[in-house]
Amino acid sequence: MGFSGRAQLCDKTGKMLRMKPCPIIIPARGGSKAIPGKNTMSFAGKPLLAWSVMQALDSGVVDAVYVSSDSDEILDVATRYGAIAIRRPNELATDTATSETALIHALDRIHHERGMDPERIVFLQPTSPLRESSDIAGAVRAFDEQHVDSLFSDAVLDDFCAWIEDDGVLKGKTFDPWNRGRRQDRKPLYLENGSIYIFKPSLLRNTGNRLGGKIGRYSMPFWKSFEIDTFENAEICEFYFRKHLLHYWRAKETPFNKETIKLMVYDFDGVMTNNQALQFQDGTEAVWINRADGWGVDQIRKMSIPQLIISTETNTVVVARAKKLKMEVIHGSDDKKADLIDYCSKMQIELSTVLYVGNDVNDLEAMQMVGFPVAPADAHPSIIAIAKHVTRAKGGEGVIKELSEHVAN
Repeated sequence: MGFSGRAQLCDKTGKMLRMKPCPIIIPARGGSKAIPGKNTMSFAGKPLLAWSVMQALDSGVVDAVYVSSDSDEILDVATRYGAIAIRRPNELATDTATSETALIHALDRIHHERGMDPERIVFLQPTSPLRESSDIAGAVRAFDEQHVDSLFSDAVLDDFCAWIEDDGVLKGKTFDPWNRGRRQDRKPLYLENGSIYIFKPSLLRNTGNRLGGKIGRYSMPFWKSFEIDTFENAEICEFYFRKHLLHYWRAKETPFNKETIKLMVYDFDGVMTNNQALQFQDGTEAVWINRADGWGVDQIRKMSIPQLIISTETNTVVVARAKKLKMEVIHGSDDKKADLIDYCSKMQIELSTVLYVGNDVNDLEAMQMVGFPVAPADAHPSIIAIAKHVTRAKGGEGVIKELSEHVAN
């Protein structure tokens, strides 16, 4: 996670796939009852609507993003974040008005601008912010490859036992409770998660429905299925957004590369290792390291970026690994923050130009001091929460090699 351009799709050979761009429509009315001002509420540091607009613009498959609303506040947020505002008539923004009526109104506006309907339309719900830009691109690709008339995003439910109550009697709805069988023998269910819809304009105009004809689907992880319709759901969504998605946007807003980084600092255990140790009968320990990180260190050295290991570990294996990699090391550190400040002061390096890779709570204070805090994929939640970049690799699985490629490019 955390690389810019992640929405670009490639085939099995790595060749970039080109898809014809299309308009994306985001209907967002202003009269929410359960959560007043829902579409502009603060969510992970931005108005809720802003995230859907940003995801759409970042997807790589859009030629324009339109936000349809009756609210001046919502339309102001839309334009500030790069969308085109469509003023929706009040009669299309009531509690009983459907999304389809807003979509048709927006489609008429697009038709008027272009002189024709586009080949396909993407519809995003702003109350479903748990999506990535690559999900939008992936859904468009699925729509094209499946040769469908409409498509919805879904989550696969492999073992979902739902019941209904009929005249006071409980009955199995999705399974036979009297012949339960094995979980793996049950057919999966597909939950329409409400995040992404794609359809041909002719289908919408002829049926008044977003889905119809030959229907396809695009699967997403289940945690992306939560949507905001209550304050409780808003808290759940923000938890998952901060855990899985926010660091990607932080990295885009604060890019790092070989020009902006003046020092790279690594914790040892959990970054250069998998945070496990092998203890022998004589009490000595050994750790697993990844040779790919050695290659990464060499590549970063060729960029003339100094590198430093700071570790609380007193085991001589840290010093031995640093010597092997020809790196400076501070080991047995009781206060990583103080040691980092002291080192940067001596070397006349601004903390704002330091990239620090840490994985656990003893890295937290030091990482909060630097300009580019980075976490491995399996880092402690408190570390991931402050990271501006999270690697795809887990600790000991080539974190530094991955970073060397990112910094270079």
